[in-house]
Amino acid sequence: MAPADFPFSLPLCVCLLLASGLAQAGRLLVVPMDGSHWFTMQSVVEKLVHNGHEVVAAVPEVSWQLGKSLNITVKTYSTSHTLADLDQKFKYFSHTQWKTPEQSVLSLMTGSGKFFSELMFSHCRSLFNDKKLVEYLKQSSFDAVFLDPFELCGLTLAKYLSVPSVMFTRYFFCHYLEEGTQCPSPLSYVPRLFSKLSDTMTFKERVSNFAFYMEERAFCHYLFKSATDIASEVLQTPVTLEDLFSQASIWLLRTDFVLDFPKPVMPNMVFIGGLNCQQGKLLSKEFLPG
Repeated sequence: MAPADFPFSLPLCVCLLLASGLAQAGRLLVVPMDGSHWFTMQSVVEKLVHNGHEVVAAVPEVSWQLGKSLNITVKTYSTSHTLADLDQKFKYFSHTQWKTPEQSVLSLMTGSGKFFSELMFSHCRSLFNDKKLVEYLKQSSFDAVFLDPFELCGLTLAKYLSVPSVMFTRYFFCHYLEEGTQCPSPLSYVPRLFSKLSDTMTFKERVSNFAFYMEERAFCHYLFKSATDIASEVLQTPVTLEDLFSQASIWLLRTDFVLDFPKPVMPNMVFIGGLNCQQGKLLSKEFLPG
């Protein structure tokens, strides 16, 4: 999508869904990521429901928090793992990060991160194996899919249903955000995620940043291979992560541009602030001043 074409080519239904209280209610499919990602998305889903939109969430029946305590339609599908399996894989991943954190993209992708992500990716095959649920989603005529890109099945589902997608995220590993938005990210000025570099790099650091980027290019596809294999099976055509990410209509970025290094952004990249946890509760009177 070219920058000049954006205002006219953005799907109208997505604009209507984002217009708070000013438009006719829409029908939204939510494909969330479990854990802290859901705590963040949940507050937005609650607001959408409050504004009159009809919301349906497609979630695995085995999860920590997904779809609970919300006045929405929740459609579940069975999984090949139990809650104990989910806990065990996450504990291994988190323990590794605290005790012996991986220091490079390669070590993360071939280490603890690989095992946990494989479990998450398996959700997509489980969803599409549920023929009754898939038929329901096809017949529901959703206006858009609201998704967390870390749950890659949302991207596959949006493409399968030919429905516009709205991304909701803080960032994404590797280079897929830049490529999906066709957004330049000059390596001489913009440090790569996890590189520990600043935007005032020496020549040596710029070379290091370039090497870091090439490492991403070489190994990112390995981390997400299971996800693209499943997408290729479902869509019955070879699919890459670039194919999936390039379809997004809007990127809602949970940050503020002043908190990141200066870099170009595209018209469909919207900064919405640091919504990274549940809404804070008011302090009790004994903690208030005076």
